[in-house]
Amino acid sequence: MINALQPVGITYLCSQDMFMDHIIKEQLVVYFAKHYHKKVNSIEIQPTKPQFEGDLTVVVFPLLGLVSKKPADLAAELGEYLKAKVTEIVSYNVVQGFLNIVISTAYYIKALKDIHADTHYGIKNVDAAADKILVEYSSPNTNKPLHLGHIRNNLLGASLANILSANGQNVHTTQIINDRGIHICKSMVAWQQFGNGETPSTAKLKGDELVGKYYVLFDQHYKKEIVDLVNTGIDEETAKNTAPILLQAKDMLIRWEQKDASVLALWEKMNTWVYEGFDETYKRLGVHFDSYYYESNTYVLGKEIVAEGLDKGVFFKKTDGSVWIDLTEEGLDEKLLIRSDGTSVYMTQDLGTVRLRYADHPDMKGMVYTVGNEQDYHFKVLFLVLKKLGYSWADNLHHLSYGMVDLPSGKMKSREGTVVDADALMLEMQNTAKQISQALGKLDGMSRAEKESLYHTIGMGALKYYILKVDPKKRILFDPKASVDFTGNTGPFIQYTHARIQSILRKSSASDFDISDVVSLHEKEKTLLKTLLQFPSTIEASAKQYSPALIANYLYELVKQFNSYYQEVPILVENKTQSFRVSLCYTVADVIAKSLGLLGIDAPERM
Repeated sequence: MINALQPVGITYLCSQDMFMDHIIKEQLVVYFAKHYHKKVNSIEIQPTKPQFEGDLTVVVFPLLGLVSKKPADLAAELGEYLKAKVTEIVSYNVVQGFLNIVISTAYYIKALKDIHADTHYGIKNVDAAADKILVEYSSPNTNKPLHLGHIRNNLLGASLANILSANGQNVHTTQIINDRGIHICKSMVAWQQFGNGETPSTAKLKGDELVGKYYVLFDQHYKKEIVDLVNTGIDEETAKNTAPILLQAKDMLIRWEQKDASVLALWEKMNTWVYEGFDETYKRLGVHFDSYYYESNTYVLGKEIVAEGLDKGVFFKKTDGSVWIDLTEEGLDEKLLIRSDGTSVYMTQDLGTVRLRYADHPDMKGMVYTVGNEQDYHFKVLFLVLKKLGYSWADNLHHLSYGMVDLPSGKMKSREGTVVDADALMLEMQNTAKQISQALGKLDGMSRAEKESLYHTIGMGALKYYILKVDPKKRILFDPKASVDFTGNTGPFIQYTHARIQSILRKSSASDFDISDVVSLHEKEKTLLKTLLQFPSTIEASAKQYSPALIANYLYELVKQFNSYYQEVPILVENKTQSFRVSLCYTVADVIAKSLGLLGIDAPERM
């Protein structure tokens, strides 16, 4: 890059290391060390507010602890030093102790040239030999199809894996399939009693949908039996615990753990149906996994860990034979690990799963669990239990907690069959995209197959962006119609902007992108370049905060700025500025496509 910008002793290796905020920070570190013999641990630099002159602002107040000076005096002193040392800084001004820095046009023009030349701009290389980060997501139960809540889980986990990888981390995606337990036995009992041998092919349903149908049917019969028992004079709580169909499910769970041949055969058959259905959904959703774990395997290891914990005195056994851990000193409560009948709970199998994963991946640095915030307490307990058992790697576990997805009609309930099926929702999104696209009438010349592919791309882009633009911690009120809108903060609006730029590029004759003759910039061009330069740091922040929403919000801001630029500034002008403007358009489209890719969204060439 520009050698004049390099302070003594600092070497800039590539374009991504040449951001002006980096240069300023490193120059100030050198300055404080040389002139005040002080070590600066952090320097805050932010974009200058629109009402002030400048491009970047150094927040001086945190530095006042190092020197005895007034904020304005120190800001002016630093401004003079930077202006003398960094050629691309043309002026500065001080406003209430904030140092506003004006950067030359030449810097931004050179930055565009470097970004344009860097095909991997913003994306760090992954060292395959580096320690792994495991990202767990999806983790469904094999008693029902995936629904809207699972969609948020899958999209968050898959996007986070993309972002961590783009930040240079060695990522391995995984899931734990909840293929055993009382909830699985409920579907099995209902099918056994009421199914009459029904299969996915005879019912003309996906396998997961068929099994989910019997989970709902179980609940309906269970509730009826409770009412019948209460009508005989039994209190409701006793009725809930002694309903015949529930006792059958509990008995089936015990027989499953005892490896009863007939129970295992039924379990394997129904789970096979479910896995075939899940695979279809994952393919349509565009997610994949590097490895799969099954609770039917890991719960055994979990029981062994509990036995070890009993020997160490970490756990204790009650008189009924159940095993617990006392966490009251940590502000929590007593947590069940093994029931009195010897069956395991979720905590048991989670203990087994995490230890098995570390055994399978000895180079694993840490792990991210993508699980809804209804399980916040569970993960507090899990991580604490692992620490008490002496596993040092427990400090590297993170729970990506996210809010639930609500509908205008209220909260979804699987047992009552009031969920939004993931497959049905994706089909609805595609059909809505089709209706809107046909109304706009801009798909002339495309084949039917190309149109159908585009409808899927737009529909999935709408769904994914609507989900991922929200901070993971917040609940979402999902509105399918609002998500498929070609204006506003939506996926189709962003995809349409990318397609619009591709149209500009197709019409352009400026193939060489020669910008050497450009000496001035429109203010909106400068604004776009500033935002483009923020792309790598946005990826870093998104990875650090485990939040794809940062990428989505950055992307929307970039697209808004481009559309404002497009409306005001002619691009195909057939003079020396055309090459620069076409090059800028190309680079904006590239960053849009990369950002969409991090969210798992395709960037269409036409819309």
